[in-house]
Amino acid sequence: MVNIEGVIRLRRILFVASIATHIKSFHLPFIEMLQKQGYEVDVACSPDVSLPKGLLVWEIPFARSPYSARNIKALGALRRLFREHHYDLVHVHTPVASFLTRLAARDIDVPVLYTAHGFHFFQGAPLRNWILYYTVERLAAKWTAGLIVMNKEDFEAGKKLGFIEGKNLYYTHGVGVDIDQYQQRDNNIREKLGLPGKAKIVVCVAEFIANKNHMQLLKAWKYVCDKEPDSVLLLVGKGEAEDKIRKTVSNLGITQNVYFLGFRGDVPEILFASNILVLCSYREGLPRVIMEAMAAGKPVVATNVRGNCDLVEDGVNGYLAPLGDPCSLADAIVKLFRNPELAQHLGRTGRDKIQNYSLENVLNEMDNIYQKYLNAVLT
Repeated sequence: MVNIEGVIRLRRILFVASIATHIKSFHLPFIEMLQKQGYEVDVACSPDVSLPKGLLVWEIPFARSPYSARNIKALGALRRLFREHHYDLVHVHTPVASFLTRLAARDIDVPVLYTAHGFHFFQGAPLRNWILYYTVERLAAKWTAGLIVMNKEDFEAGKKLGFIEGKNLYYTHGVGVDIDQYQQRDNNIREKLGLPGKAKIVVCVAEFIANKNHMQLLKAWKYVCDKEPDSVLLLVGKGEAEDKIRKTVSNLGITQNVYFLGFRGDVPEILFASNILVLCSYREGLPRVIMEAMAAGKPVVATNVRGNCDLVEDGVNGYLAPLGDPCSLADAIVKLFRNPELAQHLGRTGRDKIQNYSLENVLNEMDNIYQKYLNAVLT
């Protein structure tokens, strides 16, 4: 609590993201940590899902597209919020919401922390991404008290934006994974899903959007099925590209070897039942699903892009395949299917490596950062 001119008030922190789903998926443990320490924590977002009762949510009409006129209304709503309410610290996430919040808060005396969950400018990104997002981030850097990144490429990008390691640039182990949830235990998920008892299972947990690059996986899967006919691919997720993905599965003649599971609340059980996790994204920040697979002791086959390669060491805890090379992807999967002892060894290595990415460790990392700025407010 803070005593200002004889008035006692709770110290307040604001979390901002484009949509409530982002808060719910990644940030509730950090909010709960701060609440237990006695801070009052609010959220500002576009409320696409419900958040826990008792958490004050300010509805801000963010649009994920930087070109949407809705973001003008969002900027106005943020400015009103900052005029009417005082915060001791603001923590922003997602590119558009983060920029608008820093713009709205630039003239008030509040430190703003920004977590980049994967800059939209990256090695191999389209030129338009560099023109827009790199320019915007350079502009917003002067309104940012601290930048938090979670992969090596973004760490170097942060330096180029003018941030200084240890002073206002921080490299953390992502958003953390609750390792205890992914420890091996008996389950009958194969039976529940109606899978053949001897099926060799690959799982891909990813939203059905272009960035997740399901097309490379499906082309590879056709090759895998030719080599290993009893293989089964489990696709966990939903999204705008689902119809296209289903048509591709049909056109490739692999319908019997692909299961669409939709959104699932039992991902740990599905990972336990699977042999391999595959992720073919064009870009990632630090994908939690890979961390989850590592915690479950499963080898990972992923595209060799930022974020994936921060977690997967080729030949150590999985394999990295080039973007646009379905054959390399398929070869890695078949190799693991035909060498179960190798697959188990890579999975054990991944489980050892993931310990640094535990939720407990990341909570401590973030708490140290929060306290640095909250303590500075008092001085």
